[in-house]
Amino acid sequence: MPIIVELDVMLARRKMRSKELAQRIGLTEQQVSQLKSGKVRGMRFDTLSRICAVLDCQPGDLLRYEPGPEDPTMEGEGDEA
Repeated sequence: MPIIVELDVMLARRKMRSKELAQRIGLTEQQVSQLKSGKVRGMRFDTLSRICAVLDCQPGDLLRYEPGPEDPTMEGEGDEA
């Protein structure tokens, strides 16, 4: 998947454990673990907002786009803009 979740990096920068983050944002440790590993297909904006508030960061600090060969081509889309 071309979206890379860097939650583990931000947790390390803030010297916070996943367990503490989970408690503060109202998720289970397993859910935070799945977010960290990138095993989720989506995330609610409410959850992203709570993570950003607790970690004092921006969404771009947690998510990174890395295109790969499996990405669908976007050729021809958006040419009218």
